[in-house]
Amino acid sequence: MAHDVCPWWLGYLLINPIRRFRHNPRRILAPHIKDGMTVLEPGPGMGFFTIEATRMVGPSGRVVAIEVQKKMIDSLRRRLERRHLSSRTDLRLAQPNEMGTADLKNRVDFVLAFAVVHEMPDQETFFKECFTVLKSGGRILFSEPSNHIGKAEFEGSILLARKVGFSVEGEPLIPSSTSAILLKTGKTRG
Repeated sequence: MAHDVCPWWLGYLLINPIRRFRHNPRRILAPHIKDGMTVLEPGPGMGFFTIEATRMVGPSGRVVAIEVQKKMIDSLRRRLERRHLSSRTDLRLAQPNEMGTADLKNRVDFVLAFAVVHEMPDQETFFKECFTVLKSGGRILFSEPSNHIGKAEFEGSILLARKVGFSVEGEPLIPSSTSAILLKTGKTRG
């Protein structure tokens, strides 16, 4: 079941510093992002997680953030520039039916899919794209808001990810969220 895309103006609420008490970006990302990594973040909004991920990959790493809304990307670009982090980021507007990641095949270490998969028009295509860009052994942190996405819907998304070739490596506890770590092993199916 596809949901509407979060309106751009709601992005200001999502970057509110008070949110850090519940979803501290460093605490959530620290087990997954290391210096020098390439990270893909679909649906970054105005960069609640992007800023910290960009710091964590360090000068030799890179964050590729793909958004469907130009106003969100423009705001994120300004926020990164103010922090002198824009040289480590690649900000992109998504294509109508895909993320536009052909140049990243087997080059991404980690995908952060936080509260975004439910907005995808075709989740299976999304998971296929992620599988293609991830290196062998690469992971996705797949997390959805538990007050918005029910357990059955989340499990349906997990089934699509498994169909593509991901396995579930773990289920991290993130407040107000249902989450899974998806691991790329082998070759894509279907």
